[in-house]
Amino acid sequence: MTIVTSFVGLCLLLFVGHFLREHIRLLRKLYLPSCVIAGILGLIIIQGIGYLGGLDEAALPGWASTGISTVSGALPGWTAGWSKLPGFLINIVFACLFLGVAIPKFRVVAKRAGPQLAYGQVVAWGQYVVGIGLFIFVIQRFTNLPAMFGAIMPVGFEGGHGTAAGMESVFDKFDWSAGKDFALVSATAGITSAIVVGMVLINWAERKGYVTKRAKIEDQLEDDTIAVIPVDRRPSAGKLTVSADAIESFTLHVAIVGLAILIGYLLKQGLLVLADAIGNETFSEIAGGFPLFPLCMIGGLVVQLCEDHFDKHKVIDLGLMRRIQNTSLDFLVVAAISSINLYALKEGLWPFLIIVAAGIIWNVLCVVLLARHVLPDAWFERSIAEMGQSMGITATGLLLLRVVDPDYETPAADAFASKQLLHEPFMGGGLWTSAAVPLLAVHGGPLVFYIACGAMSIWLVVLAIMRYYRIKATTA
Repeated sequence: MTIVTSFVGLCLLLFVGHFLREHIRLLRKLYLPSCVIAGILGLIIIQGIGYLGGLDEAALPGWASTGISTVSGALPGWTAGWSKLPGFLINIVFACLFLGVAIPKFRVVAKRAGPQLAYGQVVAWGQYVVGIGLFIFVIQRFTNLPAMFGAIMPVGFEGGHGTAAGMESVFDKFDWSAGKDFALVSATAGITSAIVVGMVLINWAERKGYVTKRAKIEDQLEDDTIAVIPVDRRPSAGKLTVSADAIESFTLHVAIVGLAILIGYLLKQGLLVLADAIGNETFSEIAGGFPLFPLCMIGGLVVQLCEDHFDKHKVIDLGLMRRIQNTSLDFLVVAAISSINLYALKEGLWPFLIIVAAGIIWNVLCVVLLARHVLPDAWFERSIAEMGQSMGITATGLLLLRVVDPDYETPAADAFASKQLLHEPFMGGGLWTSAAVPLLAVHGGPLVFYIACGAMSIWLVVLAIMRYYRIKATTA
């Protein structure tokens, strides 16, 4: 019954989380995903029961003591496996990233989203510069926290809940299990502040005349606010690409995801074999600590490229892949947030608050000071979408963009979507995010700090060159 109660527990939290989002106005206005609300609710319940279970039973009435003991005893069965579930589901999330996607040529993406990509890279690398820089020059002087703490903010902000949970094995390998808890709380703070701060910036931009066209929140349909799609406008969830007489289409797509994960697993094993063959201790530590999920993303890319070249029937459907990916992410987030160990945050609470606040300030400064000088037309629309994504998830960025560009009349939406194809594999929980933490653990903060500074500087130069040629073209 443990497996049944554990699954039912997650489903109940998701249902209650969505119910609360529908019926509590504040949660609707914050546009928090139901899975985040459900995870926070689960965290409150679990931590509350744990606190009550630690009270002196002699000081409680008999009925209260009996009730607390009963609930505390049943809790492990209802939460069994939750702490391990995110580490598995994140592989599915990343394996689906390229499956079903029409992969354009690099020059096409560069033409459509060059400035957006370069700006997004500056924002992302800057988060590492800010976080690790604060750790090196301030935090490590007053605490005994490991150098990995410097990456907590970018892992949570740029990577999100999925990446934060998926990095658990890396933090465990380098003897800092609290890293996952810090990263998950960072992701929660990021997605919440992205909406709150984003709306403040939108109001500021409207007063300054920087917004092309804003849609008032109160003018939006109520069913849109509570995330219920009107009956006559409900899109298809996906297309059935094979006959159910042979195999259910959804089953085939799950099997394809499994194939992508297998390729990622083989790449991981190959990396370990290569590390043994080289015999370098540092490389072996980094290879051993490198997580599986970004390699699953490469596995998905390999599968999709094979389908593009050899499968004339095109059986992989993007809609079904997104259903698999998003379902996995919903359950991942609920399990991950509910499993946060709040006691692990006690030692580094004030440094955590400082580093998160600095991350928010960095993202705001990029919008207010940098974006208008380096981005082309609709600079605010482009930058506010980037801020939403770099502090939350892609959907957060699109949500903020929809407020200032409700009908997607500016080039911002197309540039943002195209940019994600090249940005996500490296910075949004991808290859660099996965490599940064092992590098910090093995080499310490300075090396990674210099790499981040160098990368950010290069992208700033790229932005400057693009701006120069835009100005030259308009004045010619």
